[in-house]
Amino acid sequence: MSDIVVAKRYAKALFEVAKEKNIISLVEDELKSVASAIRDNADLQKFLNHPNIGNTAKTDLLKQIFEGKVSEPVWNTLLVLIDKGRQSILSALALDYAKVANEALGQASATVYSAYVLSDAQQAEIAAHFSKVTGKTIRVSSVVEPKLLGGIQVRIGDRLYDGSLAGKLDRLAKALV
Repeated sequence: MSDIVVAKRYAKALFEVAKEKNIISLVEDELKSVASAIRDNADLQKFLNHPNIGNTAKTDLLKQIFEGKVSEPVWNTLLVLIDKGRQSILSALALDYAKVANEALGQASATVYSAYVLSDAQQAEIAAHFSKVTGKTIRVSSVVEPKLLGGIQVRIGDRLYDGSLAGKLDRLAKALV
């Protein structure tokens, strides 16, 4: 529980630094990339989370991998996380940063689930529609989910808009019972 609170604090602090330097989107992309790289490499994860390996060795390894490839605020955040022994919150920090940045910029990320691959024009139409609904600029990512049969489901934050055929059939079945 405390890691969640700490990740939010780090995310807000990093956002303030990124806002000052006018690199909010860059920092978001870099954080996602770094968190993904560490999450996808089990050996690196074990090394960074091992309690018997000193912070200097961890920092040296991160220098080899990330120094010069990420912005100064992201690099300094990585160093602080290692120094404080909080490297395990990096993924949560990246998610919280994205939420803070989206809120401040009036943006929202939407995941669109459909039974088939959506064209760019369809994604743009969905983004435009949900921009009107939410009052925010929507960034769409698409996921193919064949079990929906038809239609789409749109998840924005913790809200799900279900216009799928499977969802309609479920609601009809519940209404009939």
